[in-house]
Amino acid sequence: MLDNEDAQKMIAAASAALSETSAQTMLTDGIADAYRSGVAAMEKTGIQAVVRSADTDDRTARPNLFTVTGQVWLDNPTLHQEVFGPLGLIVLANSVEQMVELARHLEGQLTCTIHLDEGDHAACQKLLPVLERKAGRLLANGFPTGVEVNDTMVHGGPYPASTNFGATSVGTLSIRRFLRPVCYQNIPKALLPKDLVG
Repeated sequence: MLDNEDAQKMIAAASAALSETSAQTMLTDGIADAYRSGVAAMEKTGIQAVVRSADTDDRTARPNLFTVTGQVWLDNPTLHQEVFGPLGLIVLANSVEQMVELARHLEGQLTCTIHLDEGDHAACQKLLPVLERKAGRLLANGFPTGVEVNDTMVHGGPYPASTNFGATSVGTLSIRRFLRPVCYQNIPKALLPKDLVG
């Protein structure tokens, strides 16, 4: 976002809201450990912590929020890495041109969101051609990953996402990620699963 008074108001509001958020349980110990490692990696870069929650030793995670200037982000590839969990990084750009440059350095994403009003349309026209090559879904004034589960919804995009429908984590095709084919060769009909006998 552009580094201006509105950005500072948004940071203050986000900080206040996150400071009241309780710890959430992560899916696995490994995911929780990876989150803590990601937070530590952010801190090693020396960027400013707006909200810094205490680490826990269990599977819970508390929110962390950092800010950084656009130039520091561009100069430090560690900051480009995704940290899965409640970690936010606000990159403050000094101009629309720097925002476009930041977008050019994004790796493949599942989604990209632009928050704008009519006064931002000119800037958005500069960003969209870059973002459409970076993400499988572009949003305006919304928040991912609210998706409808239906036959036409997939969650893909450029690397490291995938355009392979079999790798989608949403939509009705996502069930394929959890299927494992099994061949019942010469198994007597009386022993076959009911779904196969029909």
